[in-house]
Amino acid sequence: MSRTVFAFTLLASLAALAAALVSQYAFDMQPCPWCVLQRLIFAALALVGLLGVLWSARVGRRLMAALGIILAALGVASALWQHVAAAHSTSCNLTLADRIISGAQLDAWLPQVFAATASCADAAVRLLGLPYEYWSLALFALLGVLLVIALLQRGR
Repeated sequence: MSRTVFAFTLLASLAALAAALVSQYAFDMQPCPWCVLQRLIFAALALVGLLGVLWSARVGRRLMAALGIILAALGVASALWQHVAAAHSTSCNLTLADRIISGAQLDAWLPQVFAATASCADAAVRLLGLPYEYWSLALFALLGVLLVIALLQRGR
């Protein structure tokens, strides 16, 4: 079952990244720094999923599950922060998300994916009646729960 969880983590994270890019480039929903930080977390979760699928040793899968749980928790926290605080601010300049993205130079390295082009207030949009960040939060939470199950699973 843990390989299935890791495969789902990989595919769901890539799907979330694809949805974010389609939203940005097809529907002109420009991302704020907190949106971009969540993209980064989904990219890291995709890598965790890939390594979890490929790693045959139980200890490796447990390590990837633990790392994935931490990343999912950080994703939940960033989505909550975006909704509770950042979405009501007209400036995201020098927030933690902005410092992480610019400090890692991700916005210079791959600007098509990691450049924040909107303020947090401008990026506050709804999809099917729910704030966009809630969709992200729900996927982070689901992945976190599945990875906890994978971590607690006995045997191969």
